Amino acid sequence: MTTELNAQLTTLVAIMVLFLGKWLNARVAFFRSFNISEPVTGGLLASCLVAIAFVGFDVRFRFDLDFRDELLLIFFSTVGLSARLDTLVKGGKQLAVLLVLAVMYLVIQCGVGVSIALVSGIDPLIGVIGGSVSLSGGHGTAIAWTPIFRDSYGVTQAAEFGIASATFGLVLGGLLGGPVARFLIQRGSLKTEDTSTLTVGVEQDHDDAIPVDYDQFLLTLFIIGVTVAVGLTLDEILDSLGVQLPAFVSCLFVGIFVANTAPLLSRNPNLPRPEQSRSLALFADVSLGLFLAISLMSLELWTLADLGLPLVFILLAQVLVLVAWVVFVIFRAMGAAYDAAVISAGYLGLALGATPTAIANMTAVTTLSGPSPRAFIIIPLVGAFFIDIANTIVIQGFIGMLSG
Repeated sequence: MTTELNAQLTTLVAIMVLFLGKWLNARVAFFRSFNISEPVTGGLLASCLVAIAFVGFDVRFRFDLDFRDELLLIFFSTVGLSARLDTLVKGGKQLAVLLVLAVMYLVIQCGVGVSIALVSGIDPLIGVIGGSVSLSGGHGTAIAWTPIFRDSYGVTQAAEFGIASATFGLVLGGLLGGPVARFLIQRGSLKTEDTSTLTVGVEQDHDDAIPVDYDQFLLTLFIIGVTVAVGLTLDEILDSLGVQLPAFVSCLFVGIFVANTAPLLSRNPNLPRPEQSRSLALFADVSLGLFLAISLMSLELWTLADLGLPLVFILLAQVLVLVAWVVFVIFRAMGAAYDAAVISAGYLGLALGATPTAIANMTAVTTLSGPSPRAFIIIPLVGAFFIDIANTIVIQGFIGMLSG
């Protein structure tokens, strides 16, 4: 029996899942100490309950995901509206370095999968599926490549392997980013060097922050609405020109433009910057929290049962190699400072399947340890566009090499 939940019911359930996550984190010190975000805590428990309903009682819940995608546009608009050009300029070198390392790791990720597959005696193309296809690519890339692996190369269970591997990566990505960052921060006694009022991931208790009142809330809602609308228009224009980007990237860019040009156009020198607004912080935290809650509670965990033992070995090896890559390469290349630890948490979530998971990891870390605005710009830019293009080239290269 399948139970369909419309957008309204899906949102109500997601709110309850968020409260569940807050309740668990407030009572279980482990979740707080190891930077496990509240949406991840509540969402994974909810997905377990959904799996029990399906496996034990043959009841399948289907959630409406359209509103979830709109929440992602809202969130990245708030990230852009809170960005400062000086932060972006300082992060330019880190962005370039991380991009190069991320592309290198796509090759490593496929290489690990193929190596374990060959040792296990299974089709090495399954190793590619259990590599960058489903992990760095996520569910969308795994589904997109399924017809090619199935119809052109005879991997009949490509869909099952891809979806299960992507689900595995999404879960582990949300659970490991925080603990890895905690290890790096504690080992180096790292502290934030940014003293500005933050918008993403930190409770707004600064005296210089603009309080939430009716006018400020309404104005913030209007600015976010305009940013999303212009971002979607920009996305359509780019698409017509043959430039394909995720829609949230366009909203991010428009938000950055608005945040850094609006004060210059006003004659009022006291016009507050967007990142000073508690209202913007509220929209950021609520939109990200609901997005992750819906994403995680809609995971079909029973698909993990489709993983054969060799694929399990592949995925476990992928996690171990990725953690080592983050600790010994990414963290050091990013400067081995506090920002580097936050970026490391985000990259770990990114390399296991989803930009929102990366953001959730960084949000949990900054909530406990302090701000890192640069990380919230670098990680989305690396994960949104560049990686998808590079991943396509890497996947095609491995397929050509293995099938030639």
